[in-house]
Amino acid sequence: MPATPQNSDTPAFASVDEVVERFAGHGYIADRRLATTVFLLTRLDKPVLLEGPAGVGKTELAKTLAAVTGRRLLRLQCYEGQDESRALYEWDYGKQLLYTQMLRDKIGDLTADAPDLASAVQRIEEQDSVFFSDRFLAPRPLLEAIRGEQPAVLLIDEVDRADEALEAVLLECLAEYQVSVPEIGTYTAKVPPYVVLTSNNTRDLSAALKRRCLHLFLDYPDAERELEIVRSKNTGLPEAAARRLVEVVRGLRDLNLRKNPSISETVDWARTLAVLGVEELDPAVLADTANVVLKYERDLHRALDVLPRLVDPNRVLPRPGHHHDGHGHHHDGHGHHHHHDGHGHHSHPDGHHHDHDQLPEVDGRAVRAAMDRQGRHDENYYGAPGPGPTHRPVPGGGQGARAFAAVTRRRTG
Repeated sequence: MPATPQNSDTPAFASVDEVVERFAGHGYIADRRLATTVFLLTRLDKPVLLEGPAGVGKTELAKTLAAVTGRRLLRLQCYEGQDESRALYEWDYGKQLLYTQMLRDKIGDLTADAPDLASAVQRIEEQDSVFFSDRFLAPRPLLEAIRGEQPAVLLIDEVDRADEALEAVLLECLAEYQVSVPEIGTYTAKVPPYVVLTSNNTRDLSAALKRRCLHLFLDYPDAERELEIVRSKNTGLPEAAARRLVEVVRGLRDLNLRKNPSISETVDWARTLAVLGVEELDPAVLADTANVVLKYERDLHRALDVLPRLVDPNRVLPRPGHHHDGHGHHHDGHGHHHHHDGHGHHSHPDGHHHDHDQLPEVDGRAVRAAMDRQGRHDENYYGAPGPGPTHRPVPGGGQGARAFAAVTRRRTG
């Protein structure tokens, strides 16, 4: 059932507890701290800046706030290189040109008796207000949220991706709920919008921007709250399996992955397992579906090594190309066998032991930094500075040279 649009004179929430209750009714499980921030956002008419890792519910909070309060949602998705025209407004130059062509006769009448060119230009200039008016103004999310007649929730999503120049443009809007259009004047909001800014912490935001906002850092919830979120989405996964799945996901987040599984991906994984009819978690079925939450190959390989321990310390997950016969691993085509020594190790005929469960931890940041290091390639690498490849084609040995020599011989003959 859609929410009733909120009257500007009526508080959106009577208490913090009401925030928790109404958000839960729309499937968003908010803790006390988050609910308090939302309550203050609606009472103080101040924007809120939500910072934290991707996938913890920052964007979803703005959507739920709009649904709960009955306000329309306006979203500004930030990106690198975005200019103010994409955030504030643009002039509809095509429409202006069309009107100019349609009114050409009127413009001619206006300047017909002008004694000279300067007088004609002045008369046209006096009509600037006709072509630079609301009729030709194309509002973008910021201006639409300010001048709109209906109450709105303005979501400025991933503001950390935008350039610092756009931050400066936002300051007037966030501090005074107004937008200045040089050709027309200043628009001030009749009903201030609820403004929610989100950041994934890819860069530091300016102190001026943070000063104008309430601030809240959203992190991954504890196990009980995440399980409550999974329950609220009606995934169809049995309670015991859902609880175990949450523990597995939390274990994966401790692996220093390139991208940790988000809360929404936990829900997706639960739905995936429910569709497959899983009643009890098994390392094999988790390995088959781990790509639902792990989106990088390196993360997936690292997770496959630990999934058996996360689900059941006594079980071992088969790896691709390995066949288990209960006594050891047999590799076809290699002519050697690995035998268990009874202590979780695999012994080779040469007497060496390999502990497959104790893999060295790799610092992903260090690996990426090494890949970006200048001079890591030798002089034969394509694009590397220096003299380039040492083996060059012999001059005159190409197809073009042979064809030229044949023509020369015919001419001389």
